[in-house]
Amino acid sequence: MIVAKPYNRERAVEYAKRWALSRNPLFYDFTGGGGNCTNFVSQSILAGSLTMNPTETFGWYYTSINDRSPSWTGVREFYEFMCGLGDFVPKADRIGPFCDEVTREKIEIGDVIQLSNSRGQFYHSLLVTGFRGGDILISAQSNDALDRPLSTYNYATARFLHVAGVNVELVDDTRTFTELIDAIALPPKNQIYTSIG
Repeated sequence: MIVAKPYNRERAVEYAKRWALSRNPLFYDFTGGGGNCTNFVSQSILAGSLTMNPTETFGWYYTSINDRSPSWTGVREFYEFMCGLGDFVPKADRIGPFCDEVTREKIEIGDVIQLSNSRGQFYHSLLVTGFRGGDILISAQSNDALDRPLSTYNYATARFLHVAGVNVELVDDTRTFTELIDAIALPPKNQIYTSIG
């Protein structure tokens, strides 16, 4: 059974502010080789969700430079995965964080903005890390930025992706309960359970 848990916006922003101007060595740096913007945004959302989707090709995950989903680093693929579009499994039916495309007024910290050029091609992903006056502050990599005003960017259009939640799979707890009550084993850490039946 799949259920939604809250997305921790504060953790996503804390991560983005910690690593915006440097690089977390757990992840490959794609700067100079296509850009590191969506990789950085994915890392930040991982910090706020602590959930990846390991489905090959159509999931959202990173293990290494050679073992990652297209949606982890690609602007278009990230958008399609998060919004459940294209060939991706609908967001309600799969594990991982999910977004709704919203208006600028509905954006919150920890959300994502993607910028397009005059040809309508979206090329850059940014994480919302604050607000100042009427401006949105973002943090990003590939042209590293920490709390940079969105108004200082030159772009044709923007889309605003509100991270609405994180889908997780509930696991039947019958066996775990039996193992606990019979003094066989403790429940695994970081597992979400439900009683089935």
